[in-house]
Amino acid sequence: MKQNSQPKWEAKVSSKLTKASPDKTWAIYTDFFNFHKWYPTLATCYGIHGTNGELGCIRFCSGFSISSQGGDGDSNGGGSEKWSKERLVAVDHSNRGLSYEIVESNIRFNSYVSTVKIVPGGVDNQQGCVIEWSFTVDPVEGWKLDEMKKLYEEGLQGLAKRIDDS
Repeated sequence: MKQNSQPKWEAKVSSKLTKASPDKTWAIYTDFFNFHKWYPTLATCYGIHGTNGELGCIRFCSGFSISSQGGDGDSNGGGSEKWSKERLVAVDHSNRGLSYEIVESNIRFNSYVSTVKIVPGGVDNQQGCVIEWSFTVDPVEGWKLDEMKKLYEEGLQGLAKRIDDS
């Protein structure tokens, strides 16, 4: 098994919601199997193992949010739809935080772990909340960390707008 000698990539993005409450936003994230209803470029998301929102549950996600910058990443050949199977590995309801990992995908993300935290009132402690989304992943061939971070920022901004507008 080949060991990756490069340090892991780490990044964090955030988005302030001015209308949505922390509880509403948290409920969207803990509805782990239905995230496609809110994330702009996620076409499909559904449970394939376990109970929705409980530790160890696994969801299947597919869509077009990850570009083919480093190749099409499709091990089956053809098509550009990207997919991943993601396991919920931590849930902290009192602090509104969760973590999940990719267990299988065609997007070439190895050792990927993502953490989401919903911060009430944001930095100014006013109405709304802030979504903080961070990830660690082995470097992805053909990608740059800054490009990947930008995709996350764009996706999170779209998600935040959908939540605030609802």
